[in-house]
Amino acid sequence: MDFEFSEEQRALQDLARDLFQRESPPSRLRELWQQEEPRDDKVWRTIAEAGLLGITVPEEFGGLGGDEVDLAPVLEEAGRAALPEPLLEAVAVAVPTIAEGGTDEQKREWLPRLATGEAFASVSFGDERWALDADVADLLVVERDDAVHLVPKGSFSARRVRSEDGARRLFEVDVGVDDATRTNADGRLARFRAVAATALLLSGVAMKLLDLTLDHVRSRKQFEREVGSFQAVKHKLAEMAVEVDASRPAAWYAAYLLANRDPGAVTAARVAKIAANDAAHRANVEALQLHGGIGFTWEHDLHFWLKRGLALEASCGAAADHRRALAAHVFEN
Repeated sequence: MDFEFSEEQRALQDLARDLFQRESPPSRLRELWQQEEPRDDKVWRTIAEAGLLGITVPEEFGGLGGDEVDLAPVLEEAGRAALPEPLLEAVAVAVPTIAEGGTDEQKREWLPRLATGEAFASVSFGDERWALDADVADLLVVERDDAVHLVPKGSFSARRVRSEDGARRLFEVDVGVDDATRTNADGRLARFRAVAATALLLSGVAMKLLDLTLDHVRSRKQFEREVGSFQAVKHKLAEMAVEVDASRPAAWYAAYLLANRDPGAVTAARVAKIAANDAAHRANVEALQLHGGIGFTWEHDLHFWLKRGLALEASCGAAADHRRALAAHVFEN
């Protein structure tokens, strides 16, 4: 299979990288860690103006008419920038879920507004009862027992809870669902869209951890030599690079199967999350060690990606959870 992205997809990736780095630098992340009130929506509006919120919105509703493959490199860049905005929830899950299973009225009401950033949607899966930025969400896409419900603002409550990553605003939501809120969307598919998209975010985080570590060991010296020139350090960097590069195609493949509604998409998403978790965990541990004592200090930017990685490793199922599910699937068949 050819995993090469098209020129248009690469252009979207370049656009996303430049925009995320310019609009959400580490200085902004540092401010958000210390901020209790909701984020200013300036960055979200800028992302919308660039057309990125409309990637998965069908053209008839004002979007680009893209799919999970088109979105994949953009999600990697969101991870690389540690973007705090919930791009995954809104663009990778909410929009395709509404487009797939919403009524004609729901599509007309929500998809154009989500594409332009006029409305904002978050998601909540299963028994977890968590949602990002739920206090400012106009719509909550709720999955319960493989059924998907669209719950508008005013029909759910949200309470702020502590997160591993202080730049992301996590809420516990209390929401009631019934036949009136239910859609025809496949809840299991929606959940595994999130699994695959989380793997892509983790790939971006791991790449950034590797880049930061390379810059650090090139700039630091011991015994009048660059730290990066020592063989033991080279081995660690090589192992990080190999694992990160090897994990990325698994997430691309999962995105491809999801875009084509292949029945193997669930298994591929689980494999992608396992590979991404393992790669990000190694990158996390090795980056911290190779940075030395400064790596875990508040003054250094590294901790933004360390903590984002830890939060995403636990999100949408830990690697051990997915390994158990895959083992059960193999032995059942």
